[in-house]
Amino acid sequence: MSHDASAPPAPAFPPALPVLLSATAGYVDTAGFLALQGLFTAHVTGNFVTLGASLVLGTSGAVAKLIALPVFCVVVVASRLAGSALRTRGRAALPVLLVAKLALLVLACILAVTLGPFPNGDHWRAIVTGMTLVSAMAIQNAAHRVHLAAAPPTTLMTGTTTQIMIDLADLLRGETEGRDQTVARLRRMAANVGAFAVGCAAAALLFSQVSVWCFVVPPLLAAVGLTMERASRGHHETPLPKGDGG
Repeated sequence: MSHDASAPPAPAFPPALPVLLSATAGYVDTAGFLALQGLFTAHVTGNFVTLGASLVLGTSGAVAKLIALPVFCVVVVASRLAGSALRTRGRAALPVLLVAKLALLVLACILAVTLGPFPNGDHWRAIVTGMTLVSAMAIQNAAHRVHLAAAPPTTLMTGTTTQIMIDLADLLRGETEGRDQTVARLRRMAANVGAFAVGCAAAALLFSQVSVWCFVVPPLLAAVGLTMERASRGHHETPLPKGDGG
């Protein structure tokens, strides 16, 4: 049976997945910042600011903040190459990337619980744990850019918040052209920002109560996300063609 080429493609991911990823990123970034002496594990460019603060104030963690961006970049490149290789073999790349992220978050949890707490951010224990978390978030960033590009960002909320304010301003001044699209975009972006904020708050609360044991939560969130993606793929996915013939 031939498929209608003009029909819109089936959703490549469940709509709730980006929201869950945003909550995960907010949680991991906050937990990492609190446990690892100010290390941003998801928003790695923020480490430029905290690196400067560490150097000026003489606090620990400068080494981890210095190497976080190179580690992040290497993992993103590796994720892209692995995804491309999988697609050339007719395999879906997103679930494999989500499994890799889950494995790294499990490893980070084990490291945090067994090696933490981390009073010195420059100690090898803190650096290894931090770079494991950075690697997990690098995979999430790469997966989002390539496979969830239609969804709002899950780790960087500044641009999303700016767009929300622009959309609100347009609605307040009575803009009618594309109003439905604006409202739909506003709802999606607001959900992501709200989820990120909830993740941040939950991480801060749990860290204050259970310290490094708060790192048990990210693997659970990642497992839920992987389950959601697999369920959606099983519902929508069609077999990939093996040849060029119709």
